[in-house]
Amino acid sequence: MSFPRLRIGTRGSPLALAQTHQVRSALARAHRVSEEAISVCVIRTSGDAIQDRPLSEAGGKGLFTKELDLALMNDEIDLAVHSGKDIPTLIPDDLAIPGFLEREDVRDCFISSIAENLADLPRGARVGTASLRRAAQVKHVRGDLTTPLLRGNVETRLRKLEAGEVDATLLALAGLKRLGLQDKATAILSTRDFLPAPGQGAIGLMIRADDPSAQHCIAPILHEPTSLAVAAERAFLSALDGSCRTSIACLAEIANGQLSLRGMVLRPDGSEVFEVQRSGVAADAVAIGEAAGGELLPRLPAGLLAA
Repeated sequence: MSFPRLRIGTRGSPLALAQTHQVRSALARAHRVSEEAISVCVIRTSGDAIQDRPLSEAGGKGLFTKELDLALMNDEIDLAVHSGKDIPTLIPDDLAIPGFLEREDVRDCFISSIAENLADLPRGARVGTASLRRAAQVKHVRGDLTTPLLRGNVETRLRKLEAGEVDATLLALAGLKRLGLQDKATAILSTRDFLPAPGQGAIGLMIRADDPSAQHCIAPILHEPTSLAVAAERAFLSALDGSCRTSIACLAEIANGQLSLRGMVLRPDGSEVFEVQRSGVAADAVAIGEAAGGELLPRLPAGLLAA
């Protein structure tokens, strides 16, 4: 079977392009074709255009996928590449997520030029972030710290940190690694203390649901353990109806055919944390995630998820 024309859609940020070229290279190797046989189409998204306010106030994480969804449905591209944590729990019926590439490091990292870790920051220090989850986790550990909004791509956030707009920030280690910037990390945070966002560190692939050719093309580069783990995390998020407007963290890990999931919801001010743990056979990933969300939901204070 000859390799078909394949058009990959992506956001234009350096990290999105790095992830897309990783996908492109993997596809070229799997099918023994040149990378030039696979075209890359850069599409500007609403999430990239909005820099002056939190995404939670502008429509949520779908702002990073909406334009790519439309390009897929309009047959302008055949495949969209997304950061796993940016994909909404609900996607259009015409689209499908066949799976994810092998996951990178899931951990967050602390970056600062004035302290080695969060504990060493001076009282009232500014930890800039655009993530409600990270802000809540920071405040849970250090209620005296402030968490001003810090938007922009990875390089922009690092420049703002270096310029002194904030005293520290938290970023996904996976993104730094993919950009070759892992040396910028001052400290790597344990998932015991800073549970990541659902899907963090994973690259997701989206196609049209009725496109068997694209499904066939990407099948060799999908990583089943990652796909199962992220499916469990997304099921947990979906059971809580989670979005960018809520402070939700979750991590599923697979070993010896068993999946262990830990999830949590935090008050925005970090004053309370509600946790759940579930485990089972990895093949039951979605059911485990749904059960964990269903167990946690009645324990949450009224209005917390709506907040």
